[in-house]
Amino acid sequence: METRGCVPYVGAAGVQVHLTPTTTYERAHVMWLLIAFIAIPLLEIGLFIQVGGFIGLWPTLAIVLVTAVLGSSLVRSQGARELSKLQGSFSALNDPTEPLANGAMILFAGALLLTPGFFTDAVGFALLFPPFRAAAFKWAKSRVKVQQFTMGTGPAQPQRPD
Repeated sequence: METRGCVPYVGAAGVQVHLTPTTTYERAHVMWLLIAFIAIPLLEIGLFIQVGGFIGLWPTLAIVLVTAVLGSSLVRSQGARELSKLQGSFSALNDPTEPLANGAMILFAGALLLTPGFFTDAVGFALLFPPFRAAAFKWAKSRVKVQQFTMGTGPAQPQRPD
């Protein structure tokens, strides 16, 4: 099968996928991601130098360890709470979008809090603050356009005799 303008890719189990070339819009997003991967570590190094120079090496390291431990316990408790909300929305056949998004943000917050640094800790703790998550979800929801959504069990599969 030939598709113009697409790059064929054969994945696992021989599944063939056609990847379209990236657009200028997608390249801009990749550029922002590259800038973030360069700027955030530089910012963290600068903050470590400033804070370490102000309060000393050992208090700085203690702050990093305490935020990792405190953050992991907060992530565990809030993650369990969001998981129960997600299960409740599935049981009631409600839209699970918000609990799923909150769970993803809590997971991302946990990764940020386990990463040594003051900026990543600040962003991680902000993501554990429910009003901040609600605002982030509202912003993301305003930027995403769902083109098609289907729900159900799908087509019935014929039963094979054993």
